[in-house]
Amino acid sequence: MTEAPSPGGVAAKVAALPSMPMKDLWALWDAQFPRRPNHWNRDYLESRLAHRLQEIAYGKLPEALEARLLKLGAAESKFNKRRSTEVHLTPGTTLLREYGETEYRVLVTPDGLYELNGKRFKSLSAVARHITGGHWSGPRFFGLLPGQKEAP
Repeated sequence: MTEAPSPGGVAAKVAALPSMPMKDLWALWDAQFPRRPNHWNRDYLESRLAHRLQEIAYGKLPEALEARLLKLGAAESKFNKRRSTEVHLTPGTTLLREYGETEYRVLVTPDGLYELNGKRFKSLSAVARHITGGHWSGPRFFGLLPGQKEAP
C-alpha cells in the first residue's frame, strides 16, 4: 500500500512555484506534460503546474465534477466573451442599405438565408462582402448592432 501524500509536501511544492526560475518551471513542465503550450505566461505555467502537482498527489476529479466546473468557469469567464453579433430577423424582413450610390435591398428568406438581387447568401456578412468586396460584419454593415453607428 502506498503512503498518502503529505498535504504539507504538496502545498510546499505549489507555494514554491512563484519563486522558481523560469528554466526550472520549464523543466518541471517538461516532466509533467507531453508538449509545451503555444501561448503562455508565467501565471499560466504556475497554475497548470499547481493543478498537475495536486492531481498527482490526490488523484483526478471525477469526470462529472470536472465537466461541471469547466462549464461554470466558462460561463463566468471574462475572457472570450465578445459582444454577440448574432441577429435574429423575421422572415420577410427587408434590409435597406445605401452603399456608394446604390441602394441595396436584402430579403430575409423563410429558410434563414439572405437574398440580394436573386442571389442567396448564408449570412449577412457574406452579403456585405459581396456588396463591398471587403470583409465586414454583416450586422454592423446593415446597422443592426445596438450602440453602433451605421457603417460607411
